[in-house]
Amino acid sequence: MAVSKDLLDILVCPLCKAPVHLVHYESGLKCDQCKRVYPIRDDIPVMLIGEASIEE
Repeated sequence: MAVSKDLLDILVCPLCKAPVHLVHYESGLKCDQCKRVYPIRDDIPVMLIGEASIEE
């Protein structure tokens, strides 16, 4: 089961508060403002700054 659309509508980056969107075959959520990608593990977004990677 993928991350629900309702959940995606309310999630924001915990660092800069910008909206996030799905990337990499639904393996992460990316913030367009600060370029952090938060992983999705077992269909649960891990919205911890320390767990995020930075992509350009």
